[in-house]
Amino acid sequence: MGTGRQWWVILALWLAGLGAGAQFAKVSVIFDTLGLSYPEAGAALGFTVSLLSFLGILLGLFAGLIAARIGLKRLLIAGLLLGALVSAFQVTLPPLPVLLASRVVEGLSHLIIVVAAPTLMGSLASGRQKPVAMTLWSTFFGVAFALTALLGRPLAEAYGPGALFAGHALYMAAMAALLAVSLPTIARPADAPRLTLAAIARRHVEAYRSPAMAAPALAWLFYTLSWVSILTVLPGRMENPGFAAAAMPLAGIAVSMTLGLALLRRFPPVPVVMAGFAVAAVCALLLPLTDSPWVPIALVGGLGLVQGANFSAIPALNPEPGPQAIANGAVAQMGNLGNTLGTPILLAAIGVFGTAGLVGFAVVAFGGGIAVHGALARARRRQAAA
Repeated sequence: MGTGRQWWVILALWLAGLGAGAQFAKVSVIFDTLGLSYPEAGAALGFTVSLLSFLGILLGLFAGLIAARIGLKRLLIAGLLLGALVSAFQVTLPPLPVLLASRVVEGLSHLIIVVAAPTLMGSLASGRQKPVAMTLWSTFFGVAFALTALLGRPLAEAYGPGALFAGHALYMAAMAALLAVSLPTIARPADAPRLTLAAIARRHVEAYRSPAMAAPALAWLFYTLSWVSILTVLPGRMENPGFAAAAMPLAGIAVSMTLGLALLRRFPPVPVVMAGFAVAAVCALLLPLTDSPWVPIALVGGLGLVQGANFSAIPALNPEPGPQAIANGAVAQMGNLGNTLGTPILLAAIGVFGTAGLVGFAVVAFGGGIAVHGALARARRRQAAA
């Protein structure tokens, strides 16, 4: 495959990732509008967001094993088509229990895409192109939220939530068709794992004992614990909450695609991840000193270094597609766990300790990311020397 076509395919995979990010965003950005369609739902409506993570926690690594077993292209297209079908069903705005069940099924589609697409991107990009491809992938969530807010919310406000769900269904189907004709087939690894319960349990142990496969996943747990929770809580504590809420995620994307890429051209991914966590920790310590939005914006900018470099660490530490798929599955598993736990833990810490609880939570999370990558880097060096 020529370099030009290769990058078009990588871009198409990123566009598929936007569809996965929109599976969260299509509910989050119209949450108040959706509530008008389910006036009796009360707090239970919140499960329309959180249930999308349920299968990711349970089956994140299993999806990586499936990818290695049946082939990445087939799995990705199946995930996109499943997502299109679920969104098309949601157009009907079914009763809340049925809608919640559909979100669990949609979580399987989301999980498949976020495992298969970055693995394919890492396989298609070569050499020095890998950090660019993986940094591009790392922006999919933030870009999907921004575009859904810009384009999807007005659509839902004008024509109801079903219109946004219909648009998402069409987008996912279009991405499946595009990738079916443009994506090359990558050979299934010769040592693809058997999918017995014993083999799945054994691979979980192997993955999290491997300092190469586990490092991006465990660092991602600390990133996701902090990212969603801090973007949820911090803007409301600033002097200009609207500006902070818009600028913080954009700062992360901008830093990832500029300074992050520049650093990745000179340094391996793991030190860049650790530097990003360190910048965020310093900014967290400054939070009690000001209510200016620029400190939290700088904090999320530091996390922008983490997001791109941590995804770049997956192919850097795991050069073969099979281990890459398993590592991406572990990242999905830990990411969903972090997204689920982060905000409740942060709110509890603030409830008990106030601002000190917020700062302590952030410093522990960022310090944990540094500690995990540092410890597993030493384990890889010991393993190489043995």
